[in-house]
Amino acid sequence: MIVRSGVSEHEAVRTRVKICGLTRPLDAEFAARQGADALGVVFAAGPRLLDVASAAEVLAAAPGRVQRVGVFADHALEFIQEAMERCRLDWIQLHGHETAELAAALSAKVIKAVRVTGAADLERARDYPADAFLLDAPAAHGRLGGTGEVFDWSEAEHLPWPRSRVIVAGGLNPENVGAAVERLRPGGVDVSSGVEAAPGVKDHALTAAFIAAVRETDARIGR
Repeated sequence: MIVRSGVSEHEAVRTRVKICGLTRPLDAEFAARQGADALGVVFAAGPRLLDVASAAEVLAAAPGRVQRVGVFADHALEFIQEAMERCRLDWIQLHGHETAELAAALSAKVIKAVRVTGAADLERARDYPADAFLLDAPAAHGRLGGTGEVFDWSEAEHLPWPRSRVIVAGGLNPENVGAAVERLRPGGVDVSSGVEAAPGVKDHALTAAFIAAVRETDARIGR
């Protein structure tokens, strides 16, 4: 989804778009048709929580070329592996306090979520064994993501990883995602609540507008 082998950080690479928190097959299929690069389903507690069977049904609605992401938070390795196999996940997104040993044991690619309150949060995650790092707003109201909150982007201007390995999340929507792409030049962006009519129910007009805003910004800045 994020890193392409043989591509330097300074080479123009378009921004990948992940639509997360999907709960309905028709929303997954629509997002894929609009050009989303990755689709996410949530196994962590919250309003978008799915069981494995429902998540597999949602992701089955999308074409094979789209990357499939499962979001977990402090789940047992056995549960993650079961979900990975039944849902044909390409990426495992870890939002809890998972050890480096658990991440290293996974056969899928790993996205480590980092809740950004300051530069120290980024530094603590520097050597975590992940293929990509998702920068999100701090947890709010007992929820680990999908809160609609934006973190301070200035904290992400100096990163311990190549920007091609960074996904920006947290409060993105069709109105502000272009500014995030232009300022931070991440490998990808992630949206959930910013394109919803209700938690887990995607608004198709907002979904299309979000993806279009990313593509238009990429074209304007030469990515």
